[in-house]
Amino acid sequence: MKNGEREREREVFTIEAANALLPTLSALVTRQFGRRTEIEDRLKSLSALVGEVPSDLTPQDTDPEHVREIKRDLVQRINEYQEGWRDVEALGAVVKDPRIGLLDFFGEVDGRAVWLCWKYGEPEVGHYHALDEGFAGRRAIRTSLRQRMLN
Repeated sequence: MKNGEREREREVFTIEAANALLPTLSALVTRQFGRRTEIEDRLKSLSALVGEVPSDLTPQDTDPEHVREIKRDLVQRINEYQEGWRDVEALGAVVKDPRIGLLDFFGEVDGRAVWLCWKYGEPEVGHYHALDEGFAGRRAIRTSLRQRMLN
């Protein structure tokens, strides 16, 4: 197999299926935002101690014990943060922008493959865009389109 010739089959989401995941996804993204805040706070603490955020968080023998402790804590928190986004993706969502909780779901509109688009805080999946477009290309899923997608 060359260059990923056989990609994993993507699940094609309906609006209903994507919306059914939103309570779980919303809770996961909320947790991720909290984790990111904790990481940023710890990085500020580390920076205050050593003068700047080091490029490598591996504890060094020359580091004071409290600096090594912060570095170990940061590595663990970063691993948990990365794992949290893998948990989101395991549900079928694609993380497009973790800073704002922007998630897409592979779907179809009028026979075309699209991304069904949801941003953290929105009550439902209410937008879509072409596969080669991003957030700026979002179009609302209007009532008439929603009816066609349901039937």
